[in-house]
Amino acid sequence: MSYIIESFRQLFGSEPRRPDKSDISPEAKAVHLYKKQNPFDKYSFEVAREAHTADSKKWRNRRWATLLVVNLLFVVSYYFDIQLLEGALTASRFMGFHMADLNSALQVTLAFKHMVLNLVIGTATVFVLWLLLGGRTFCSWVCPYHLLSEWAEKLHLYLAGKGWVKDHSFNRKVRSLFYVIFALLALVTGYTVFETISVTGIVSRALIYGPGMALIWVGLVLLFEVFYSRRAWCRYVCPIGITYGVVGTLSPVRVKFVLKDCHHEGDCRKVCLVPHVLDMTVKGKAVHTEVDVSADCTRCGMCVDVCPTNSLRFDIKGLGKHL
Repeated sequence: MSYIIESFRQLFGSEPRRPDKSDISPEAKAVHLYKKQNPFDKYSFEVAREAHTADSKKWRNRRWATLLVVNLLFVVSYYFDIQLLEGALTASRFMGFHMADLNSALQVTLAFKHMVLNLVIGTATVFVLWLLLGGRTFCSWVCPYHLLSEWAEKLHLYLAGKGWVKDHSFNRKVRSLFYVIFALLALVTGYTVFETISVTGIVSRALIYGPGMALIWVGLVLLFEVFYSRRAWCRYVCPIGITYGVVGTLSPVRVKFVLKDCHHEGDCRKVCLVPHVLDMTVKGKAVHTEVDVSADCTRCGMCVDVCPTNSLRFDIKGLGKHL
């Protein structure tokens, strides 16, 4: 229950809760004390880090491949008219079976005040899919804008390293505000306002049906992220992450943190899209020897890739298996 509560807090913009001493389990206290009395050998750690770097993109490569395959299936199906995966990410049919993006379905339902049968079927199918896989997995493993934003972030970090730009952050609660605003706009106007400006939907449709004027908006968002605030759309605006994060709260697929293996160097938080979810990796903050990363995690695997000690790993709850 504490995992669910903390996941909801973080999804809606609250900072990770600071643990009291009474919250920390005896086993975790023992590990914290041992680390304090027996500091890690920094030289050995640096050697391990350098050795790990050569094979540090396994999950990133798998994620990019999956994202490209899913989106190219739409393109191929449309171009060759083979009716395998029709439509776009907002609404589609896989071999004739309806699928509907959960946030789009919510917007349509609020706008039209009812759900047609096909929308019910499509929503239920996608709900179960992302309940099993981990809701925000959609963001990093399927959303085509996520990949563009990831590349834009690399350019932003390069420019920031040169001192030419500076990253500006905002309060994460603003995403919850946008979530409410878009929902109210759909309810009051009868129009799915968010879908008009959703960069996810725009990029998906542009890939399948060809580019249009709406890509200018996508370009402006990317420029804002390159020159002003890295990953601004995903972090502070897009309500899709909240919708899928809520669904994924009960998902069996999670990233797990193992306290005893961690050197607390912080590389994982530097690469994370949502670094607040890795707050337990800060020295002294883990309340258990093994801690599940909250549902606001996109399961992108970048922290798993960068961790040289395997203290962050994919885990399937109930099966005791690491991926």
